[in-house]
Amino acid sequence: MRTTTTVQRPIVDVHIIVRQGDKILLSQRGGPYGYGQWHAPSGKLDPGETPIQAAVRELAEETGLQARPEALTWVHTVLHHQGDGTPDRIGFFYELTEVTGEPENREPTKCLDLAWYAEHDLPDDLIPYPAVGLHGALRDRGGVTYHNWPEQG
Repeated sequence: MRTTTTVQRPIVDVHIIVRQGDKILLSQRGGPYGYGQWHAPSGKLDPGETPIQAAVRELAEETGLQARPEALTWVHTVLHHQGDGTPDRIGFFYELTEVTGEPENREPTKCLDLAWYAEHDLPDDLIPYPAVGLHGALRDRGGVTYHNWPEQG
C-alpha cells in the first residue's frame, strides 16, 4: 500500500518598510488577524507576480503611496511557521525611502490607522511575525529569521 503525503506550498508575502529619515510608516490592523496591532504595509503575492511587483501593488492599495520597483531594497526574509495546520509563510521585507504621495488609509475595513514611528520607539503591540522581520531588517540587513519554526531533532 502506498502512502501519499500532501505538501502545502508556503504563502509568500511582502512587507514594505517605508522610511522618512528615522521614521517608519506602520499600519494598525482592523481585521480579525492581529486586530489593533501594528505592522508595516504588507500583503500576499497574486498569481504570476514577483515579490517586487506585489510590494508596489500592496503599498498603493493600502496607503495610496506610489513606488518605483527599483526603489525597493530587499532587507530581510522571515520563514514563519503558522503552527495551526495552515501553510507556512515566507515573508520578504523591503525598505523604501522614495515614494510619491502622502499616506492615506485606503482600506478602512482592514486598517484602523496609519502612523509614523521612530525606529527607536516602535509600538510594543506589533504583530509578532511581521515584528521579527521589521527588527531583523533594522538589525540584520540581508539576514533570514526562522519564526515559530519547529525544532529539528
